[in-house]
Amino acid sequence: MAGSVAGVAADAVTSGDLPLQVEEFLTWLQVERGRARNTLSAYRADLRGFVAWLQERGVDIGDVVEADVAAYVAHLRHDGRAASTVKRSLVSVRSYYRFQALEGGAEGDPAADVEVPRVPRGVPKALSEDEVATLIAAVTGDGPLDRRDRAILEVLYGTGVRISELVGLSLGDVDLESRLLRAFGKGSKERIVPIGRFAAEALAAWLGPGGRDELEPQRWARRGDQEAVLLNTRGGRLSRQGAWGIVRRYGDRVGLGDRLTPHVLRHSCATHMLDHGADIRAVQELLGHASISTTQLYTLVSTERLWSVYAAAHPRAFDRPPAGGAPIPHR
Repeated sequence: MAGSVAGVAADAVTSGDLPLQVEEFLTWLQVERGRARNTLSAYRADLRGFVAWLQERGVDIGDVVEADVAAYVAHLRHDGRAASTVKRSLVSVRSYYRFQALEGGAEGDPAADVEVPRVPRGVPKALSEDEVATLIAAVTGDGPLDRRDRAILEVLYGTGVRISELVGLSLGDVDLESRLLRAFGKGSKERIVPIGRFAAEALAAWLGPGGRDELEPQRWARRGDQEAVLLNTRGGRLSRQGAWGIVRRYGDRVGLGDRLTPHVLRHSCATHMLDHGADIRAVQELLGHASISTTQLYTLVSTERLWSVYAAAHPRAFDRPPAGGAPIPHR
């Protein structure tokens, strides 16, 4: 398999970006494992940093031993990198050497026994329901860009899809009659997601006359743009960065600032569903989480909100909840 991968990677190697064996690994991730573009970019960035660090010390990537990997982890920590960043970098290095061992390019994994940094489990910072309503109401007017932007916000919050899944939608992925859409998540995993009434109405307005058709060019510049649900002002498929900027612009308009990102709308969708009694397994399916433990992070938010309401309303409430509950600050 490595031989066929090498052929695909050859063009990338001529640029001198990374050593041949690293390019082979990245191509294997793309071709054999179906990793998403953003995932591949993260692996490339991590391995580029590792290779650059090795080169400064005159160490070939094929001669690395456990002490080298441990020293690299220590270097990242000393450099002030977040624990999550250090962990991701080590996972990328470890994955590379596992691939080399699998293909016979290395006798073992020098990163296998290096301790992975522990990353604190963060609690998603969801918006309140009123804040979401205010955000969406900030889109005024009925022009094509207004319709598009309203659809972006409504769909992100109404379905919980990732921003990359949203901009990747093609017209054939949306069934407004059945109010369903087909999303392709991490690893190109497909799932069917229901579309709520407000999101469906926003999509129908965007896809109807006076919406998307107003941004269609006379001639499509790139293959696939013609089928894109979301278009930019030049008539091409809206990029992830473009959609991200649209969300932040409306966040700034209503005073949310750095609190708002597309992923915060995904967090808010999940949190509000759990607040209103949704089954956690259903939320897991809706969001496309591979593990229920990821979805369980949102139950921490809901528990915290429950204690906040209780502490604020009950005359004999605790200053702090009993063991297992979320801490409540003094009022």
